[in-house]
Amino acid sequence: MSVPDKIAQLKKEAAIKAVEYIQSGMIVGLGTGSTVQFALEEIARKLNTGELEHITGIPTSIRTRNESTRLGIPLTTLDEHPEIDLTIDGADEVDANLNLIKGGGGAHLHEKIIAQASKTFIVIVDEGKISYKLGEKFYVPLEVIPAALKTERLYIERLGAKVTQRMNKNGKPFRSDENNYIIDGHFGPIDNPAELAIKLNSRAGIVEHGLFIDMANRVVVAGKEGVYFKVKSKK
Repeated sequence: MSVPDKIAQLKKEAAIKAVEYIQSGMIVGLGTGSTVQFALEEIARKLNTGELEHITGIPTSIRTRNESTRLGIPLTTLDEHPEIDLTIDGADEVDANLNLIKGGGGAHLHEKIIAQASKTFIVIVDEGKISYKLGEKFYVPLEVIPAALKTERLYIERLGAKVTQRMNKNGKPFRSDENNYIIDGHFGPIDNPAELAIKLNSRAGIVEHGLFIDMANRVVVAGKEGVYFKVKSKK
């Protein structure tokens, strides 16, 4: 088995482990990304076999909504169910305190809304996304309204980051599901992600950023030696 195939297999195993936390009758937040795809397929399988019943999902993106519909997973909305039992999602980076960077797919606004509405937030990652500090391996995605693009870019640069605007394959600006722009702040290792999050929260033109501070309850990791868990320590 090639290395990419091995990683994909481990991601699938991690996703299956995460889905084990879902119980019949739950409202489930459905994340976005390649790793979560395995979870969607496992949820659909369990619904088809009857291992799970009366599961209703709330997707975090148009992509996830379309894929869930294709797989036959019943869907609802936050308007109908403003409290979610459990959400399963991926992450682009996880630090030693289970803080996250998300938004590599540009869906972090809806992903954060869903995570904040959830009683339990479970994250699936491969081992390569584990860092001691956020920013060691990934940039901070920021969704900004088009009218504020230049001023928010200047602000992020003044915080010490190199900023790039995310583009599509056709060379045009990437647009979020809310039709906003995405800029990526390359900060390097972040000593105090909670402090940075506060600064980003203060900017009206930044709709949402990809720092998920103190939100994950459990991280399921696909490692070279198999699947293991990282759990939020009690303070």
